[in-house]
Amino acid sequence: MPNVTPGSDGLAALNALSPPEAERELLSCCAAPAFARRVAAGLPYADAAALAAAAREAVRGLSWPQVLEALSAHPRIGDRAGGGGREASWSRAEQSGTAGADRRVLAQLAAGNVLYEQRFGHVYLVCATGLTAEEMADRLMARVRNDEETERAVVREELAEIAVLRAVKLATGPGDGDDPGSSSDPADPDPSGPAPADPDHGGPDPGGTGDSGGRDGGRWASGEGRGAAAGRDGHDGEEGR
Repeated sequence: MPNVTPGSDGLAALNALSPPEAERELLSCCAAPAFARRVAAGLPYADAAALAAAAREAVRGLSWPQVLEALSAHPRIGDRAGGGGREASWSRAEQSGTAGADRRVLAQLAAGNVLYEQRFGHVYLVCATGLTAEEMADRLMARVRNDEETERAVVREELAEIAVLRAVKLATGPGDGDDPGSSSDPADPDPSGPAPADPDHGGPDPGGTGDSGGRDGGRWASGEGRGAAAGRDGHDGEEGR
């Protein structure tokens, strides 16, 4: 077996791991074991783009119970993930938009999280990278109006987007415990302070494109969302965790 330490950075290191070791590493991208098995089965990958594509397809192939398994690892939007591991570090970076947010917005997030969970039975998940707290709250309130089938599709795409961003970090970004500082760059973990509201979730933004860039948040009052995009047509709101 290659002399590679699980947890070390880089695609070459991941490619050199045994399937069980690779699966453990990949769980930091998406906590569903079925996801990790499927992506690990495709090793070795030629580049980060190939790994990211495999991650997206693996999430899209999950059953709904497996999606719920993955959601259980995500804190509510507004909550700061604890611990020093890679996944917690990434979660803090992804939710950095809630750091220092206005208390009114954080209170909206907290109340919205409760409303969302009562309606759908799971945490509100949104791919929060690059979003402000207000955008996260706007998308949440827009998505609460979705029917269950529509919202499940949004959640799956948000989860896929988070897995893609994390897969790229796994292949090219900082390693375990790195928590450098606030940044909107998906490859930059940020330990920004906790938002007193609910934990974070990364998921497809309602009516978004699946890319963290170019997302505009739906408005809290009007519920207007982004235009239709692959797998997310007609969805307002974002985080369906």
